[in-house]
Order: sequence, then structure tokens, then C-alpha cells
Amino acid sequence: MRLNPFTGAYLSDPASVWRRILDDPAGVHHAEDLGLWLISRHEHVRRALGDAGTFGNALTLAPVYEVCPEAMSVIMQIDAPPTTAAADPPVHPRTRRALRATFANTPDRVESEYGPIVRRRVDQLVSRLVARQGRQVDLVPEFATELPLLVVLDILGVPDADIGRIRSWADGQIALIWGQPDPEEQVRLAQGLLEFWHYCQELVRQRADSGHLGDDFISRALTYRDDDDDVLTVTEVASLAFNLLVAGHETTAGLLAHALDQALSSPQRWRAIAADPLSVPAFVAETLRFAPAIDGWLRVTRREVTLGDVTIPAGARCLLLIGAANRDSAVFAHPDRFDPHRSDGRDHLSFGHGPHFCIGAALARLEAGIALTRLAAAIPGLRLTSEQHRSYKPNVAFRAHHALAATIDIMAPVDDPKVRATASAEVRAA
Repeated sequence: MRLNPFTGAYLSDPASVWRRILDDPAGVHHAEDLGLWLISRHEHVRRALGDAGTFGNALTLAPVYEVCPEAMSVIMQIDAPPTTAAADPPVHPRTRRALRATFANTPDRVESEYGPIVRRRVDQLVSRLVARQGRQVDLVPEFATELPLLVVLDILGVPDADIGRIRSWADGQIALIWGQPDPEEQVRLAQGLLEFWHYCQELVRQRADSGHLGDDFISRALTYRDDDDDVLTVTEVASLAFNLLVAGHETTAGLLAHALDQALSSPQRWRAIAADPLSVPAFVAETLRFAPAIDGWLRVTRREVTLGDVTIPAGARCLLLIGAANRDSAVFAHPDRFDPHRSDGRDHLSFGHGPHFCIGAALARLEAGIALTRLAAAIPGLRLTSEQHRSYKPNVAFRAHHALAATIDIMAPVDDPKVRATASAEVRAA
């Protein structure tokens, strides 16, 4: 079977590709063009995510193509130790404990520690959009991407002035690892990634040398390690920051863009969100299932494994098609229908499963919920422009919109209680 995520239908309608793969009786396929095994069914993807003994993480952050020698020589200078996505036992359980201790990861802790940050940043960006009444904006860079990046900078104690280069570095990492850049671009992106790593090392060095530790994540991690390298090394603290600065905003940016796309593509959905904020958590949950920000993830088999009737050899790289698994009719009724009121929506795998379940899941849900609620309340007439057409950046793993062109209209007929009731009924029937 062939899969080309860098062109064609995958850049506008990846679900059509997932459906073709899911409908094939084999269930597991080898994509000759990518050199990857494709795992698409919910039960198989869930097993692969949860079974770290069989499906290792060591090559998760290795590029999916053969990197040119010049770029590889730069990449080899990045001596960031694996601590999160690319870590296996015994390192991963130790660094995961450090993350749980220093990064709020339950709904109550996230609300208490990060809720004020999120609300302040949401209000800042919403106010900026309101001031552009009647004008067209691109909601991807001006809201969906900027909000989670500002939040994660606040959490890590990074100055706002660095937002531009961090965004560029993070986008570059995703393009370098899961994209298909040409050799010249590979070198440029690799050099940017090396600069990014040195930046994170310097952030940690400055905190450690100053001795003035605050309540930001880096300070917490240094306090947690308590000068004990067996608990956590200084370089591992830098690696955690390195990973959080990418994963902490790119995935939530994708979630926000997908949620806005789904909400604004059907006017009654946006009206209902404005009229009934209590509907937002279910809307976010269905967005996660229907359009995950990460719809493919990499694993490598540590031993031979059989899924269904197919045996995958040891040492094989596998692409776990999370987007396809979330559309598996064996788990989800009418899987290709966007339905915020479905009873099976929480079975999605968009935050992973098992020991690598996303540590930032609660924060992502909080950000998306507050963002949609406050944006809809402030701009109930927000709508996509007629020129907007859905398209995604070419990538194996991250399903990121090129743009969401929208018109700012703060006026809409949502003040009448009868209209609010009608809008809520419409979205429940959608």
C-alpha cells in the first residue's frame, strides 16, 4: 500500500485516506514509499501506544526520510537527552515523575495554577481581534497559534520578546522531523534546531547560576532535582524545556484551529457556542476525536509482533494513524459524522494512551474551552470568509492548517432568548 502525506488528498481531506486504509481487510499495511508500517485500527493503535515493551520510542523524533549529510552533521551536535516522547524505560518513568511533580497535569491543578494565565492571554488576544471589527484576519497565526505559545512561555518563565524565534524554531523542528524538506532546507532547519537547543540550555543555566528560583517550570524542575543527578540532570531539565516549548503549544494550536474550523464551518454551531458556553467541553472532545492535531505518531518494534493476521518484524518503524483509529467504526458510531453529543467520543486516542499519555492534556482542554467560550461571547458574528478553503501543511504527524481566513463581526442576533434556544437546538441536531 502507498501513502503520501505530502501531497494530494492528505493535504485537504486526510479522512478519505484513512477510510480507504480502514476499509482494507488486512488492517496493517507496509507503505513502501515511506518505509513505514501503517497501523490504523483503534485496537491496534491503542495496543501500540500502551505496550512500550514491544513498541519502543527511541526513533519517535528521528526524521522519517534519509537526511542529507550536511544536515545530519548539524543534528548530531544536538546532545539533548531523551526525556519525554523519545524516552524508554528506565529513563522515561524517572523523567515522567519529574514532569508530574513540576508541571500541573490534572484538571484541578491546571485550573488553579494555569487558569489565570490562560484567561489573561485569551482576553488579550480576543480584545485585539475585537478592535479589528469589520476586517479580515487569519485566525491561525493571530489566535490559534499565538495563544498556546504565550501560555507556555508564561509557564516556563520565558520572555514574550522571544516568541517569534521560538515559534520559528518549533515550526522548523516539526518540518524537519515529520515533513519532507529538500536538502538545502534540511540544513537550515537543522541549524535552527541546534540554536533552539542552545537557547534552552542557556535558559536553564541562567536560572541555575542566579540561584533565584521562582515558580516557573524551569525553576520548579531545578528545585525538584535538588542538585541530585540521579533524580534529574541539569541537561535533562533543558531537554524537558526543549520539548515543552514545542509540544506545549504546537498540539494545542492544532486543536484550537481544528475547533474553530469545525465551529465556523457551520454557522449554527458558532451561534450555539455563543449562546450556550456549557456546550463547549463536549465540542472540544469531539474535535479531538474528529480532527486530532497529531493524527500520526511513530514507534519502532523492539521485537516481532502480530496484529490481526499481519506480523511486523523487529526493528520496524511504524506509523500509528491516530486519525484513522478515531474514525474506526468498530468503536465509534457514524465515525465520519461530527457529533459533539455522541456517547462514545471519549474513547479517542488523540492524547495517546498508556505511559506516554499526553502530560498536557488537561491544559489543552482548558485552553481550548476558555478560548472558544470567550471568543464566541465577544465576537458572535465571527465567520469564515468565502475564500477560505481547508488545507493542511505537508506532514506525517501534525495536521496543521495553512490558514483560517475569517471576518470579525461582533454583532449577531444572540441576545434574544428564543434565538439562543434555537441555536442550541440546532447544534444538538447537527
